[in-house]
Amino acid sequence: MEQQSYLTELEFNPVLAGGGQRLLNYIIDLVFYYLLVFLLFTIYYSTGGAINRSGSSSGALLNLFFLGLYIIYMFLLEMLLKGRTIGKIITGTRAVNKDGTEMEPGTIFRRTLCRLVPFEPFSGLGNICNPWHDKWTNTCVIDVKKSHLNL
Repeated sequence: MEQQSYLTELEFNPVLAGGGQRLLNYIIDLVFYYLLVFLLFTIYYSTGGAINRSGSSSGALLNLFFLGLYIIYMFLLEMLLKGRTIGKIITGTRAVNKDGTEMEPGTIFRRTLCRLVPFEPFSGLGNICNPWHDKWTNTCVIDVKKSHLNL
């Protein structure tokens, strides 16, 4: 499969999204994830479901459920919206490969899994925002308008 490029010129000269944009992306996406969790639990309870909290294994299963839901949520958003999430749409940013090409599903999945590493959200702090999920997958988040990409 040939990778689709968002480039209109021969050289990719992006304007990387700033730390403030990246933090806002994270917060917005987290809020929408929790809204999804709230919606699912509301539907579950309204249909007569109940969670049994009698054993420690049920708590572990619930944690696995939340983890799996987060993986599915972030992966599907970035895959279906071509490198974007709700936060990235609002802030005008997009995740792409370092060469400017659209990410493959495998890259998106690896980015999603990297986000699960403990303390990973803190890896983006600093003058240049380059969190581990970007470093480890050779991707970056660009400011679409400032990069002059016609998307």
